[in-house]
This record gives sequence, structure tokens and C-alpha cells, in this order.
Amino acid sequence: MTAANSTPRTARILAGYRPEDGFMAAELNPPPAEYVWHDEHAEQQEQRYGPGAGYHQWLAVDAHDGAVWFGDTDWRTPHEDLSSQLPGPPRRTLGDGTIPAPGVMVHLLGHLTHDEQRGCSWRFFTAGELHTLALRILPAVQRLVDSIHRIGPQDELEWSAEAATAWDDIEQTATHTENPSGELLWPAPRTTPNPKWRIEVATFLSINPDLCDPSWALATDAELDAYADYHPENGYGGVPGRICRATDQEIEDGFTFYGHRAALYAYRATACGDRTPTDARTWLETTQDGRDTWEAAKPPGATLADVPDCVLAALAERFQNAAHDKGLALTGLNAYMHRLRAEERLAVDQQLICEAQEVERLENILKDSRAARNRTVTRILAWSDGRSDEEIARLASMPDAHVTNWRARLTDEQITTTPAP
Repeated sequence: MTAANSTPRTARILAGYRPEDGFMAAELNPPPAEYVWHDEHAEQQEQRYGPGAGYHQWLAVDAHDGAVWFGDTDWRTPHEDLSSQLPGPPRRTLGDGTIPAPGVMVHLLGHLTHDEQRGCSWRFFTAGELHTLALRILPAVQRLVDSIHRIGPQDELEWSAEAATAWDDIEQTATHTENPSGELLWPAPRTTPNPKWRIEVATFLSINPDLCDPSWALATDAELDAYADYHPENGYGGVPGRICRATDQEIEDGFTFYGHRAALYAYRATACGDRTPTDARTWLETTQDGRDTWEAAKPPGATLADVPDCVLAALAERFQNAAHDKGLALTGLNAYMHRLRAEERLAVDQQLICEAQEVERLENILKDSRAARNRTVTRILAWSDGRSDEEIARLASMPDAHVTNWRARLTDEQITTTPAP
């Protein structure tokens, strides 16, 4: 179920889940009463509940635009397959960071109640009762939609402290009770103030500006996301945890931080002012303005592999100024330039390896050829056919003195090896 055709960011119940629509989209199939029971005396855990006791009705909330609807699970399906029957993950399975797309979350309703007179009993709700409940949570849903963090051009969702509190109010409002006569009772809707233990990372940074890293100002989305995605084995994670680890500081236990990515993106937006943060690689490689800037600034007759750090920094500054003229601020520019130079230098390294291999191959050929030539010269000298050293040297393409010395060594060897009479 989606809410693509509904009014954006307004808490509302989707068409098909309202009385005026005849609840045509709400197909509820609770289990028969004989399949729903509890035997507290059963020896085996799996025998203590009837097969219908795992049935769930649910409320779904689209945190992107405020759509609310409801439904149920198939009680005949194993409980392990519950997630495949839901339009989104239950809130309790999510952390307090980024909400996975498309931003739909589910609250599983409780059905089991217990009192001393009636013992355990299950209450499955009608479409009308679920519609009434959905109406009661709309104010909290609106608060959630209005306060949740939206990041980047795709409006990726991240929990805020207020949105998390609003969800708590949704769950509290959706927790039913019954009076002694069995009448259904819902708690009064509430708007709970944010508890002090829920802290926005942006607030934490505003109180501790000296802990902010200036590199965030021109970091890429991926770099900011990686910084926020910090999960140590113990202690605080996210931005506060990483900052305190880097500065060897500690935060008192008992807090939960919200809006890690949102705080970093907001810091960058403030640093960029009225300029739009734009990935350097994307701008320089895929836009006409970027390609023109690159061609105009490229050192004539040279590659980045031959450029020293000072020239590379000057190039980066030139690119940044050109982007500023277009109302942009290039993110990740220095890292991009160094990466390009490293890639070109790696290519030069590979070229050197190939050249060295070719030299080695040719040297081996030359070594073998010289050995063959030497053997041939030795044969000709051994003939003693009257040819001069100069003539033989000319045939062998070697200096005359080499042949003369060679002939002398051969003569000495013959004298040495000739047996005495």
C-alpha cells in the first residue's frame, strides 16, 4: 500500500480504510475462537498457545507523508514469516538512526489481556474499531511527519528526538484495555514533551562547537554518512561517540542521541551558505561547466601524475572558484584530486613494470645472442685460416682489440694444454 496520490505530509487515513469507502481495502481474517487459547499447564512451550494466538493486526504509518492504514497477518502462516506479511518493519526492530525506504513502519497491536476473573482473553478488532484507533493517532502521526529529519534530495528519513517521542505516543494510544463488562477502552491521545535523555546531535554540537570537525564543511555525502555510522563495541556511537573517542572525552551514560546525519548535513549547509553542496567528481566529469573548467585548467603537456602538491592544491582552488561562480560548493574535491593523481601515478608504475619486463626479456635475448656469437668467433679463430683479427672483428661487429685478446687467450690455453714431448 502506498500513498503516492494523497496530499503530501498530512496525517490521514488512506482511502479504502474509511467507513465512507465501505472499508473495501480492509480485509481482516481473524482466526476462529476455537484456535485461540492458552494452556498455562502445558509442558511444552509450543503447546501452551493455540495456533491462532500468533495472529496480529497492525497499524501502518508512512513517515514520509503521514498516510495511515491497517491490516492483519495470516494466522495460519508460521510466526517466523511475519515480516513478509507486513508493509514495513515494526518500529521496535529499528534503531534510532536512518529509517529504511520507503519509510513505512508498523505497530503490531496487542490482543491479549488478562484479569483474575476471566484469565487470558484475546480481543481482535473490527475495521470500524481500527478506523477509530487510526483517527485517534493522527495528531501524533502529524507530529512525527513534521519533526522527522529529511536528508538530501531524496528526503531520506532519520529519527529525531521529537519524532521518536511522537511514536511512543502512537504506541501508548494504541494499547487497549477492557472494563469488567468487556467494553473496549482506548487511552486518551497524548502529546508528550521530549524527555531530557533524548538529545539532538545538532544541539550537542551547538553546545560544543569546538568539537566540530572543519572538514565536514566540504565533505561528500558518503563521507558524512560514514562519519555518522559509527558503532563501537561499547559506549556511545554516532557523531558524539566518534568525536569523544577522537578527543579522548566521555559523555555521561543515560542519553540517546538523534539526528546524526541531519546534524552533519546541516553543518555543511551552514558552511556552504547560499551555495549548493555538489560532489566534485560528478560536477567535473558529468556536467558541461565542469568539463570546460577541467579543460581550461589542465596543465598543457602534463598529466596529474607529474603535478606536485602545491600545483594540485592550486588546481583544486581554481575548480572550487569556478564552481562558486555557478552557485555551487564542490564537496570531496581535495580527496578527488589526490585520488586522480594516485590513479595516474599507479598507471605510470604499471608502465615501469612493463618496461622492466621488456628490458629483462631483451637482455636475456642479448645474453644468449652474445654467447652464440662468442662460440662462433671461437670456432673461426680455431681454424687459423690466416684471416686477420680486424676482418673477424668486422664480421662479429666487435672491436678489433676484443678479437686480438681472444686469440691470445686461445693461444695461451693451447700452449697450456699441449702435453710435453
